[in-house]
Amino acid sequence: MEEEEDSKSPRITEEEDVHGGTDLQAVGESKKKKKKKKYYWMGCLRAESDESGNVDLTVDFPGERTEPTHLVVMVNGLIGSAQDWRFAAKQMLKKYPQDLVVHCSRRNHSTQTFDGVDVMGQRLAEEVRSVIKRHPSLKKISFVGHSLGGLIARYAVACLYEQESHQELPQNSDDTCPIEEPKERIGGLEPVYFITSATPHLGSRGHKQVPLFSGSRTLERLATRVSWCLGKTGKHLFLADGDDDGKPPLLLRMVSDRRNLKFISALRCFKRRIAYANTRFDHLVGWSTSSIRRRSELPKLQRGPVNEKYPHIVNVEAPPGTSSNHEEVQSETNSSGSKNFDMEEEMIRELTKMSWERVDVSFRGTVQRFLAHNTIQVKTKMINSAGADVIQHMIDNFEP
Repeated sequence: MEEEEDSKSPRITEEEDVHGGTDLQAVGESKKKKKKKKYYWMGCLRAESDESGNVDLTVDFPGERTEPTHLVVMVNGLIGSAQDWRFAAKQMLKKYPQDLVVHCSRRNHSTQTFDGVDVMGQRLAEEVRSVIKRHPSLKKISFVGHSLGGLIARYAVACLYEQESHQELPQNSDDTCPIEEPKERIGGLEPVYFITSATPHLGSRGHKQVPLFSGSRTLERLATRVSWCLGKTGKHLFLADGDDDGKPPLLLRMVSDRRNLKFISALRCFKRRIAYANTRFDHLVGWSTSSIRRRSELPKLQRGPVNEKYPHIVNVEAPPGTSSNHEEVQSETNSSGSKNFDMEEEMIRELTKMSWERVDVSFRGTVQRFLAHNTIQVKTKMINSAGADVIQHMIDNFEP
């Protein structure tokens, strides 16, 4: 590796906070610093490291830098890490180098992801608050979560949700002016995008929600009984935590506003909610739970892509508005005769009271289809590169 003298080239910086989180942002000219820094090359990017072990990745962009105003928080899934979102974060920054701070969360990684959705959601909320404090120019916030990370993000935004009350008018003011509704904020910032990728919004307990079990009810029941193997998180995913304290399962509680946590209000205040879902080959998260649809509502797909630019995106569904009950739903509930479907139906009903954009993905015809759960995120570029067009679709439909 070749060492160089300190320079003033614009760069993408990667910062670690006290929680181990990673921020990436594009910066312009830097002031001289007291600590001597070392540089070495990583492909087309230049990595800068200081004595504290922090690393900056540099890339040139034209023009002077403006302070970034939009925070994008990326959240990993089960047994994941901040590295999982590295490819997507860099691609997003290359398109919007002056507008964004992309924070790849590291507060919940490896076996810490067994601690439960609630515990991890609180950790993430704390981490986001610290990021916001470090970047006073921020005005907007968005979340991108893969798999379990989408559920963690849903809990975190409820912790960060707040309403800015309107200022009271002076007594001598003209009271004919309409009073504005209180502004809803996430961590004090304007919520814009809430994006999930292969997230089990309905949990993993329902019939055929975990494709690995091949629809075997025996295996599904067995998985529920041994869900404790994944710690508290396993119980949350398989809706098996309700018997512990007499309360409904956490995922069921997360589809309504509670006294201290406004789960639905927080989710609804985002301008756009987008769910990316694998239609096939995802062995861990089924199409229904990741796209928040009833199985009878899953669309029939065309053989080719919707757009040649995105060869693995086979269906894009605009927000349909609020859902309505269907006759087939009632008949399926009666035929199954199980409490599981009732909980699943309630989650669908409440979550679809707000609009969702759905993007259906298929890696059919590629060797990487058998790794679809990670390929949709491009977790590792070497073996998940087929998902690059899905990431590009996400970026192309993102406006800072």
